[in-house]
Amino acid sequence: MTIKYNPQQIEKKWQERWEKDRLYEVKEDDTRPKFYALTMFPYTSGDLHIGHWYAMAPSDVHARFKRMQGYNVLHPMGFDAFGLPAENAAIKRGIHPFKWTMQNIENMRRQLRSIGAIYDWSREVVTCLPEYYKWTEWFFLKLYEAGLAYRGKAPVNWCPRCQTVLANEQVVSGGFCERCGAAVTRRDLEQWFFRITKYADELLNFDGIDWPERIRIMQTNWIGKSHGTEISFTLDHPGVEEKEIRVFTTRPDTTFGVTFMVLAPEHPLVPVLTSPEKKAEVEEYIAKSRRLSEIERLSTEKEKDGVFIGAYCLNRLNGEKVPIWIADYVLLSYGTGAVMGVPAHDERDFAFAKKYNLPIRVVVAPPGWQGEELEEAYVEPGIMVNSGQFNGLPSEQGMEAVSVFLEEKGWGKRTVSYRIRDWLISRQRYWGAPIPMIYCEKCGIVPVPEEDLPVLLPEDAEFRPTGESPLKYHEQFVNTTCPRCGAPAKRETDTMDTFMCSSWYFLRYTSPHCDNAPFDADKVKYWMPVDLYTGGAEHAVMHLLYSRFFIKALRDMGLVDFDEPFKRLFNQGIIIAEKQKMSKSRGNVITPDEYVAELGADTVRAYLMFLAPWEQGGEWNDSSISGISRWLNRVWHLVLEGYRQDEKVNLDTTKKAERELSRFTHQTIKRVTEDLERLHFNTMISSLMEFTNYLGKVKESAAVTSPAWEEAINILLRLLAPTAPHLAEELWERTGGEYSIHNQRWPEWDAELARAEEITLVVQVNGKLRDRITVPVSITEDEAKQLALQSQRVKPHLDGKELAKIIYVPGRLINLVAR
Repeated sequence: MTIKYNPQQIEKKWQERWEKDRLYEVKEDDTRPKFYALTMFPYTSGDLHIGHWYAMAPSDVHARFKRMQGYNVLHPMGFDAFGLPAENAAIKRGIHPFKWTMQNIENMRRQLRSIGAIYDWSREVVTCLPEYYKWTEWFFLKLYEAGLAYRGKAPVNWCPRCQTVLANEQVVSGGFCERCGAAVTRRDLEQWFFRITKYADELLNFDGIDWPERIRIMQTNWIGKSHGTEISFTLDHPGVEEKEIRVFTTRPDTTFGVTFMVLAPEHPLVPVLTSPEKKAEVEEYIAKSRRLSEIERLSTEKEKDGVFIGAYCLNRLNGEKVPIWIADYVLLSYGTGAVMGVPAHDERDFAFAKKYNLPIRVVVAPPGWQGEELEEAYVEPGIMVNSGQFNGLPSEQGMEAVSVFLEEKGWGKRTVSYRIRDWLISRQRYWGAPIPMIYCEKCGIVPVPEEDLPVLLPEDAEFRPTGESPLKYHEQFVNTTCPRCGAPAKRETDTMDTFMCSSWYFLRYTSPHCDNAPFDADKVKYWMPVDLYTGGAEHAVMHLLYSRFFIKALRDMGLVDFDEPFKRLFNQGIIIAEKQKMSKSRGNVITPDEYVAELGADTVRAYLMFLAPWEQGGEWNDSSISGISRWLNRVWHLVLEGYRQDEKVNLDTTKKAERELSRFTHQTIKRVTEDLERLHFNTMISSLMEFTNYLGKVKESAAVTSPAWEEAINILLRLLAPTAPHLAEELWERTGGEYSIHNQRWPEWDAELARAEEITLVVQVNGKLRDRITVPVSITEDEAKQLALQSQRVKPHLDGKELAKIIYVPGRLINLVAR
């Protein structure tokens, strides 16, 4: 009688053995080609839910597969350990953020070990430890030396509940904090920025990297490159030094249609240009706009409003006075902070002009226009009218002609504008990497000398929601001496955005114990760039964009010799429960621990890959995971219950059965291999299930010889090994395999044997033969219909007709009925 499959006992046994034997420790002195497989490391929230496993288990399967293919695979794990939740926990629970974080890491490390992954734990990185954030500070100094880190005053997003500054990317739709959901307001603060805008054009270039189209589009839109013209409007106001207002426009052909000018409420010209009788109204409007986030101000759903400030500028092209307004849909941080209002040819300006009864002058005529008022803004190309010497020009030519004229007159210039702003990295909180800068009354801003790094976080900081960093009240931290002149000085009390820590962690994995540099240059040269990076698409315009900038900056400093951090990027979907995304607030979080305890890690791993295409995600279902458990139990019994050929089977029957077994086996190797390469895990599992079922029938018929059966089982176990590593290892040992199965070569298929049997499918249109197509025997009805409709011989007979019905006779014909 076969011993019962006990996953808990087996998984514990092999995890301990692999760790004892250091099976998955990775070395650089290896003759195999390298493959760096990286999954985005988790934030130290305390518990891993099944959504974390959905990111990690399939990526581990792929890493194991590459290892068996003969690659030296680095598949590390660590923890993104700084951030606001730890600080909030300190305030709420009265526990120090370090203690809270390290307790969480201990629990998460235990959960991650239970997954049976090939993580080389000797390479673990934890971003909140001084040996890591010392080098985060060092990188800040290098960026400062390169002119890429600077301090400036700017309006920032402020979360009143979290009491911290938020990057634009951390403000979600509707103007709310992505962390706590509070409404975001605006404040002016001295901040530290990284000059990511210097790399805007290079960040638009995705050559040489295999990234999803939607991520490239999201980054391209975020960078927001626009070609246009900067135009100067004359300003002549008593007591005001500035003599012009400059605007950026992509439609210089409409400049004759300007009937108002709009400044951002925070524009420095507003207080000096506002007339006395308008002052109270303007100040009230500015105060109101400061309560809105940028997202709210730019929302297409928000009705556009504004206030006339009682001043004018001059349109140089036609000599007209143009009234100056303020409106919150104009942002100081985008373009010049001023926008020319052309209501006839811009939908937003049209609505604004209608609301405030401002003139609407047509300067690009729609087809057939006879001088009548427009019912809506005309934004398409047309013929220029009411535009002086440019009348009669097609507007596309007018863009160039007006720009050339403005440049000749010195009233403007063709230029490029970007939506992206420099990366704001200052955070008014304790639990982050300190910014290594000192403020001296004599010397100004002075960097902390490299030999004095790390600037350590004090362990006895006091946590209170004051709106300022707890470090500000820690005298021993704040008070220091200037490293340049020795005079008393103050430390910077802001810490860095945690995205700074995750912008380089993939470099640290290559040499996590290097203590004289952030990384060993030779090891980075060996491992980088990352060959496959997997994680959520929500990081498109934060972590992924910042990491690209970071590598390009390091390259220009001569610290690395490559342009991009991640060669291939794959974004998995999400697991939902009860038709909703998992969250603690909804109470629908599924933890893997209970399922691992009951069914085993291999079952959970396999189910996560089977439930849906990895890039789509799907809904967790308890009954479906039971089906996976039954399958693995069938594999267990299939392998261990033994096989004996029926002595009554004749030689011809045996030969035929073995040919069929060999064909099915090699087709399975091909399908599983190709699915793993493409990260199509759900169909890979389906193929393994089909193979298991097929082998069950082979065993029942008992027609093949024992060596043929043993070879098929050997291949099944090797194909199963990445998905169910513990079960495969146990069965490999019990069938006499050499330890470890994970050191065995991946099976290779014979192309001739793997070639699918084919049939000829007749394609008819209204009963008449139009084509014959050769297809695999296994073709599905949908696949057959698609091939028929794509046939070049069939298409002419369908042109101009409506397809009424498709008749499919499996294995014989398709008849397309068209009217």
